[in-house]
Amino acid sequence: MAMSCDHPDLLPLDEALTRLWAALPAPPVLELRADRDDPASDLAAMDGVALRAAEGLAPRRLLGTLYAGDDPAAFTVTPGTAVRIMTGAALPPGADAILPVEQLREAEGLIHPLEVPRPGDHTRARGEQARAGDLLLSAERPFSAVRVALQAWVGQPVPPLGRIRVAVASTGDELVAHPRPHQIRDSNGPMLAALAHTLGAEVERRPSLPDDPAALGRALRNAGGARILLTSGGVSMGEHDHLPSVLKDLGATILFHKIRLKPGKPMLAAQLDDLLVLALPGNPVSAYLNALIFLPVALARLEGRAMPDAWHWGRLTAAVKTKGDRPFMVPCRRTGSQLHPLAGKGSADLVTLAQADAFAWVDPGGREPGAEVRYLTIV
Repeated sequence: MAMSCDHPDLLPLDEALTRLWAALPAPPVLELRADRDDPASDLAAMDGVALRAAEGLAPRRLLGTLYAGDDPAAFTVTPGTAVRIMTGAALPPGADAILPVEQLREAEGLIHPLEVPRPGDHTRARGEQARAGDLLLSAERPFSAVRVALQAWVGQPVPPLGRIRVAVASTGDELVAHPRPHQIRDSNGPMLAALAHTLGAEVERRPSLPDDPAALGRALRNAGGARILLTSGGVSMGEHDHLPSVLKDLGATILFHKIRLKPGKPMLAAQLDDLLVLALPGNPVSAYLNALIFLPVALARLEGRAMPDAWHWGRLTAAVKTKGDRPFMVPCRRTGSQLHPLAGKGSADLVTLAQADAFAWVDPGGREPGAEVRYLTIV
């Protein structure tokens, strides 16, 4: 039997996400209270005529027309009269019901009801949604587009819409534009920048960083307005993996280092003043997977949104065998909810990653064909 080389103290993914969420400051949010009755007056809920319900089927003479936003005081409904009215318009004095256009007939300049109206028909009563001073949303409710609408509705200033600035910098002396056989091009930088852009961030590509502690320290101290720095490489156990020690020397708070996940174990997250450093492994599959998991959570927290849940459920069409005690994120092609595992060649296999549509979560020990598993969509 193959022996596991995994470490028993690796941090579970859920705990890593919880630590990240708790460490990041969400923007302050005010509670929302109604500044006036909502609606502030009786309104028409349908196009039709505003009239007095007590007059039943008696014909009425039209006085004019009210549109949404018109001052209803322009007309007063008296016995034998009615006002044509559009949805959202305020009811004129004297009217207590709306007769929809489908329930009336016009002849010889008069309105003839086809059904007997009742008080309150097809109206929205003043204050039926909220009264002035009512608590509409607590400060604990997260940011959303609908919350912004409600802020505008009650007269509160609407927050400016901005994007979180994410800087991206790969690390490694082996990264060059025109590689010799022992060197490689930087593919992680463009990939991570494209992912951050897809997730809605303002992205800044930075030059690759050498395997030099002093250069890394200077780059980390120069946030340049970024709230998040994505790096790839330099976080494992090699002699040139300087990022963990450099971050500690700078006084950063290490939120976690090494998680129980395959691929992606060396992942590190640290808070350096106002800068969140997501230090990803150097292999492209690991780098992409960890960014796909952690970056949306960080962006949501910094924007004041609820923690996102990007997981879906599907079924494996083939068996997946695993070794060790870490969950395995296997790249798959997806057809509907069917997940077709791909025979990848490890965490450096960028080709298989590019061919995949999803990562399926497979528990230690593997899963058989037809097993239901959760998965993340590759974007």
